Amino acid sequence: MPKHLLNPNKWIDLYADYLFNYTITRVNDKEMSQDLVQETFLAGLKSMKNFKGEASERTWLISILKRKIIDHYRKINSNKGKAEVRITYNSDTETEGDWLEEQVADPFDKTAEDKIQNEELSDAIYNCLSKLPEKQATIFRMKTIEGYETEVICNELNITSSNLWVIIHRARTALAACLEENWF
Repeated sequence: MPKHLLNPNKWIDLYADYLFNYTITRVNDKEMSQDLVQETFLAGLKSMKNFKGEASERTWLISILKRKIIDHYRKINSNKGKAEVRITYNSDTETEGDWLEEQVADPFDKTAEDKIQNEELSDAIYNCLSKLPEKQATIFRMKTIEGYETEVICNELNITSSNLWVIIHRARTALAACLEENWF
């Protein structure tokens, strides 16, 4: 397709649904998918002069979108070195934690009630974990529960580190939804 046939005025009508469906299956978040598609259209507008016409307009937009999705996961995973577990969670406050580890009581200040609550949470986590696809459950268990290093998991399961973090993100999302429904 020659450069002069790019028509950004029709991109939303022609490609928005396709790009959204492509994105939602990869990020599993409606708002983020919409944002990524918008960013794709904006990046397409900014780089129209670089379009060589070697691919169709849709293929070109998909290639931009793929980079946006990768950048999205890189941004998320750049925080992976930060601790998720904040052991000093104070259950007397009305604030809710970002992730289930914050709901666990401080192990140095355990009461009988805390012990029961931790056991209930543990049972709920393992119940929800059993509902995940096998690969997701295995990777989540290895990384989050058993504490394996990323490189060890990737080598053992023959996956890339970015794939590992995508799988862990999906597992966390599914576990959070399951726990919300079955435990909290």
